[in-house]
Amino acid sequence: MKAIILAGGSGTRLWPLSRNQFPKQFLKLKNMAKSIFQLTFERCLMLTGIKDVYIVTNSNYKFLVLGQIEELGYKFNENNILIEPFGRNTLPAIYFSVREIQKQGDDIVTVFPSDHLIVKEEEFIQTIRKGEWLANQYLITFGVNPTKPHTGYGYIMSDEPLDFGYLVKEFKEKPDYETALVYLENGYLWNSGMFMFRTNLFVEEIKRYSPEVYEAFQLENINQSFEKTPAISIDYGIMEKSERVAVIPLNIKWTDLGSFDAFYDEFEKDENGNITFDGEILIESYDNIVYTSKAKTVALIGVNDLIVVEEEDALLICKKNESQKVKNVVNYLKEKNNSIVDFHLTTYRPWGSYTILEEGFFYKIKRLTVLPGKKLSYQLHHHRSEHWIVVKGTARVTVEDEETFVRSGESTYVKSGYKHRLENPGNVLLEVIEVQLGEYLEEDDIVRFDDDFGRVSGNS
Repeated sequence: MKAIILAGGSGTRLWPLSRNQFPKQFLKLKNMAKSIFQLTFERCLMLTGIKDVYIVTNSNYKFLVLGQIEELGYKFNENNILIEPFGRNTLPAIYFSVREIQKQGDDIVTVFPSDHLIVKEEEFIQTIRKGEWLANQYLITFGVNPTKPHTGYGYIMSDEPLDFGYLVKEFKEKPDYETALVYLENGYLWNSGMFMFRTNLFVEEIKRYSPEVYEAFQLENINQSFEKTPAISIDYGIMEKSERVAVIPLNIKWTDLGSFDAFYDEFEKDENGNITFDGEILIESYDNIVYTSKAKTVALIGVNDLIVVEEEDALLICKKNESQKVKNVVNYLKEKNNSIVDFHLTTYRPWGSYTILEEGFFYKIKRLTVLPGKKLSYQLHHHRSEHWIVVKGTARVTVEDEETFVRSGESTYVKSGYKHRLENPGNVLLEVIEVQLGEYLEEDDIVRFDDDFGRVSGNS
C-alpha cells in the first residue's frame, strides 16, 4: 500500500494563524505537541513504510515538509516530495502522484489531506485495512457519520450495501442549514475528502471521465502538464461521474479544520461554553473562542458567540458561524498587496527561522534561529549592511572567504556588497539578533553564490 498526503493550500481560512507561506497544516495549535501535518504523516506510517509515503506540495512548503518530518526523528526521501508548479486542485495533484507510484507498478493507494484531525486513529486504520480489498473493484471514499447538521461539509448518500461499505448513490454540495437537517435525518454521511483505490482503476476512470487531465499528463514536462490541465477536484472530475464508487462509513471523531467554527467542535469548553487557552477572563460571556499568540491578559465582558484570534501583527474578531467569510478579509488584503497575507512576523526557512522584532524606514531588527548543523546561503546584499549579535550558541561566520567564530555575547559586522554566510556548527540552537541598516531592506535584495538547499533566488 502507498499513501499520498496532499499538503498544498493557501492559508486563507484560518488567517491570521495561517498565512500563504505557512498554512494551517504546519501549525502547532495550542495544547498540541505536533502540527496537523505531523499527525497526518505519522498516521500514514501506521499504514505503510516511510518509503511508500508520497507528499504533494509546492516549492514554498518543501522545506517545511522536510523540517517537520525531521523534527519527528525521520529521514525522508526528497524524491517522494512531489512539487506542483502551481495549484490545480485535487485531481491533478493526485494523478501526478499516481503516475509516480506507477513507475514501480500498480498498487493500492490511500489519499489524505494534511489538515484533518482524527481521534481513535487505531480504529480508523483498522477500518481502512478491512476495506483494502474493496479498492481492487471500486474507487473508495470515506464518509463520516455526522454529529450535527454541518454546513461546511459536502455530503454522501449511500446506496445498496456491499460486503463492506456501500455503493454511492449521490454526492451533495455544502448545504444550507435547513438542507443539512434533512441530510442528517436521511442518513447522509459527511464527505471526508479521503480516498482509497488501485492505481490502474483510478487511471481507467480518469481517462474515461476527465480526459483533459489525462492528456495533460502525457506530456514529458511537468510544468507543461500543469499548465495544460484544468483545475478540478477529484469529486467533480471522477467521483461524481464514475459508476465504480463505494463509500466506507467512519464512526470516528473527525474534523476538517476549515474554519474557526471548527475549533468550537474540537477543543474543550468551560462551564459557559467558552474555549480559552491562556487563562483569559470572561465575565458574563458565553460560547466564545479566544486564541492569542502570547500569554497576555485578555478580558471579555458581556459578549457571546465571538471568535477572537490575535497574532502579534493581526487581530481577528468575528461572530461565530461567520468565520467562513475570513477569506473575504484575505482577498481584500491581497488586493492591497499587503504582505500580512503571506508572512507571519516569524518566517520559517530550511535552516531555521527569523522573527521581525522591529522595523523602520532605514533599519530592521530580526531574531534568527539556526538549527544545529545548518547554514544560510553564501550571499551578498547590495543595499544593506548587517550587524550580528550572538545570543545563544556559537556561530561560524564567513565574510569574503575569511572564517571566524562568534560566541554568545559577541558580535560581528558585514558591510553591504560583501559575500557572507552564517552557520551553526554546534549541537544546540544558534540564536542571533540581526540589525539591518540600509535604504532597501526587502528579502529580494540577495545574490546567492552557494546554497545547501538548491535555491538560486528568493528569501534567505
